[in-house]
Amino acid sequence: MRELSVFDIIGPIMIGPSSSHTAGALKIARIARMLAKTRIVSVCFQLYGSFAKTYRGHGTDRALVGGILGFATDDYRIRDSFELAKKEDMEIIFEEMEEDVAAHPNTVDITVTEENGEISSLRGSSVGGGEIEITQINGCDIRFSGKNNAVIVHQHDKPGVVASITKIFEVFNVNISYMSVFCEEKGETAFSVLEIDGDFNDFGMEAICRQPNIISAIYIKVK
Repeated sequence: MRELSVFDIIGPIMIGPSSSHTAGALKIARIARMLAKTRIVSVCFQLYGSFAKTYRGHGTDRALVGGILGFATDDYRIRDSFELAKKEDMEIIFEEMEEDVAAHPNTVDITVTEENGEISSLRGSSVGGGEIEITQINGCDIRFSGKNNAVIVHQHDKPGVVASITKIFEVFNVNISYMSVFCEEKGETAFSVLEIDGDFNDFGMEAICRQPNIISAIYIKVK
């Protein structure tokens, strides 16, 4: 039997009627925002399952846009997120997708276009009590709970790359609490997801990006 935390019982502090449909949705969109390096000009939200059926009534649409704008779950500006996105000249698109049996009922695909033309994508599910699971980044299957701060590294799949990444955390005295490596194609590229205890800094991220065979790295700060 799974142990229940206080957040399973009372849920997160939030704006909106449902932790799954608002708080969880917002958290997923905030992580999608972190993939962008320049100003976001367009976002497409593809909704599955109950997200697709109830997103207007439950405020999921406003929560998703609020997440892209970087709001916290208890930020009252969520209610005006559409208007605020319009002020930033951000195009917002919602698409109701057919049922995907492989996806969690509360699932969204988010595609972000930046002003420099870069496009990134993310798939996430809201799994209850405001908790989430990220299952894809840029088309690669991964697993990230969003409970802890994490560094997500896109790398060439070559010997020694993972060791060079983990060495940097040792140098900066940061403990890795959980790590997984997800290969796109053997011998080609991979994603490393490193959840950490505490915080990380820009110097550490720069050190990672300077390593050979690193394509890109992002720091997901959730705490």
